[in-house]
Amino acid sequence: MVPRNANVVKISYNDLVAACSNDASSSSVDDLIEQAFGKANSSSLGIIAITDIPSLPSLRTKLLPLAPKLAALPPQQLEEITAPESQYQVGWSHGREKLEGDKLDFSKGSYYANPLTDDLVESMLQRRRYNAASQLGDGDNDNDESHVHGKQQMEELLKWDESLNQIQNEEELRQLASANPAFFAPNVWPTKSLPELENSLKEMGQLIHRVGVYLAKCCDSYVAARCPGYKPNTLESILLHSKCCKARLLHYFAKDDTSDSSNNNNNVDDGDNNNSGIADDTQFSSWCGWHNDHGSLTGLVPAMYHDENGNIVQCPDEDAGLYIKSRNGDLVGPVKLPENALAFQVGETMQVHTGGWLHATPHAVRGCKKGGISRSTFAVFMEPEYHSSMDLPAGRSVSDTQCEEAEKSLPKTVRTLRSRWKLGMNFGEFSEATFAAFH
Repeated sequence: MVPRNANVVKISYNDLVAACSNDASSSSVDDLIEQAFGKANSSSLGIIAITDIPSLPSLRTKLLPLAPKLAALPPQQLEEITAPESQYQVGWSHGREKLEGDKLDFSKGSYYANPLTDDLVESMLQRRRYNAASQLGDGDNDNDESHVHGKQQMEELLKWDESLNQIQNEEELRQLASANPAFFAPNVWPTKSLPELENSLKEMGQLIHRVGVYLAKCCDSYVAARCPGYKPNTLESILLHSKCCKARLLHYFAKDDTSDSSNNNNNVDDGDNNNSGIADDTQFSSWCGWHNDHGSLTGLVPAMYHDENGNIVQCPDEDAGLYIKSRNGDLVGPVKLPENALAFQVGETMQVHTGGWLHATPHAVRGCKKGGISRSTFAVFMEPEYHSSMDLPAGRSVSDTQCEEAEKSLPKTVRTLRSRWKLGMNFGEFSEATFAAFH
């Protein structure tokens, strides 16, 4: 299979903000969302670039060079920030994830943290305590502007997801967190070995989250205009209110400096021996296997490449980088992003919440053929909280959400959405099913 060039749809940051604030017509943004994400466009890539974002280049330059530094820490220091009890969903993880079958992935190392809160459980408890206090009322400050605004925010939050009321008390939430550490485990920072990581990661993660909320609002408008049963502001409300947000700093090891030289993911094949220039899917996934993101929306920072001494370099292999399978099965890549842009990709949860009007697409990362070149990037997975519903819009069906024809275009190692998601699940249950499939 010969990949075609990736023409990523782009929206400027100022145009995105204007569309959200109604300062300009959003019809042009609607058209671009259709091209990038939409069900009606069978060649959509499920990715869009938001360009000219203030402060992004400087934050990128601060954060991404920390990835190879982190990966190069002594084993004892990496062990201090490894959390096996979280199913390696917090802190350092290497060789724990399974992609493309039962093959452990040693080709990259990852560091996970929540950029919005250090402790998801405590943030949820604080929110419940605030709500309980507001329900009791306080006659002395009922008319205080900050009190009224806070109460309005809490009422909006509870209206956003009434299923949060399923957690009856603090003890029940703590028990849920104890039973599901992959979802609720608190952040673990390398405060001694790499103290600058925490602030840099949080700054970048929060920037991506803010831009993601803007984009979600525009996606809501797009879907609502086409799906009569769609609940207004679904996506924006999820991203705005949910404290469940997973950031992942990734370092892809150079093909000759990985800690497991026998890793099959580390072998880059230039083509099928029987058909020059033609390759199967797995030949485009030597750094990261084919997969769909399972959350709502993923924000992605343009990658940075490093030589053996940690210096930032241009990638010497024009074929290395991110590859995507379009909805009609076309192989596209490598995706090239300007340094002042963030990419956003649709996740499977957004696909469910929109009844298939917006579609996740499989993607993978092809390694650099030249030895001694590593790659660093940063992704933020924005998603609902544990008890959030995974219901479809009224009038939409499971077959609308992922039709059998679209499933035929998935790479053979990508598990279908319907194999992990069932009607009636909440997001936590869907996440557990996904973790179980890949770890």
